[in-house]
Amino acid sequence: MSQALENLLSEERTFPPSEEFTAAANAKPGVYEEATADYLAFWKKQALERITWFSEPSQVLDDSNPPFYKWFADGELNLSYNCLDRHLAEHGDQVAYHWIGEPGDTRTITYADLAREVNRFANGLKSLGLEKGDRVAIYMGMIPELPIAMLACARLGLVHSVVFGGFSSAALSSRIIDADARLVITQDGAWRGGSVVPLKVNTDVALEQTPGVEHTIVVRRTDHGVEMVEGRDVWWHDLVEGQSEECEPEVLNAEDPLYILYTSGTTGKPK
Repeated sequence: MSQALENLLSEERTFPPSEEFTAAANAKPGVYEEATADYLAFWKKQALERITWFSEPSQVLDDSNPPFYKWFADGELNLSYNCLDRHLAEHGDQVAYHWIGEPGDTRTITYADLAREVNRFANGLKSLGLEKGDRVAIYMGMIPELPIAMLACARLGLVHSVVFGGFSSAALSSRIIDADARLVITQDGAWRGGSVVPLKVNTDVALEQTPGVEHTIVVRRTDHGVEMVEGRDVWWHDLVEGQSEECEPEVLNAEDPLYILYTSGTTGKPK
């Protein structure tokens, strides 16, 4: 038996990629050697060729205060712009997302569609008084509104924190408190294995311990009845209705925070 396992663990065959795959790959032959020879020049080249900057950085790496290193510290850019706007002229009709949800609904979203949705939601966030540097907790399932919310936050310079939709209200509450979130984005419920996870109910319980949250935005997904708290809760579709499809991206420093991602540990404070 052990000999059979040993044989299975030994593999000497190679499977070279096709010429078509190789031609489309981002990593070309010699890239490792290039990066090793002069890593500062290598990363400067990558940053200038692959990222659109509002103001190009004058320095690649600031290592004056180790271990707190800063990359491209005086450069200015916006992640949402790099993910969306710069692709619209030539690739606006290209599909950004093929989404298949539970219990079987589907959506196909192009880059142009995504840009419009992100801009409308970003304008909705601004209408609630959110400003650059504010913190936002996102407690959702795997639906299109999730990346839309993340990109809208990035567009405005809001720091988002995605909380796994399977976490309890206590875990959600602790992360909201630690991140000092002003806003929570959630949904009425999420389908999982044929059952509905009551995300809005969990959010309501979490917010009993988080007085700093001013608003909750709720996506209508499962159509299960939920309680909406007047003055705090707003439906996603109501928020974006009538909002402009244009929203100027915030000019951000390369070292400005984008998101907070906590570990999945269940003991002690969120880390």
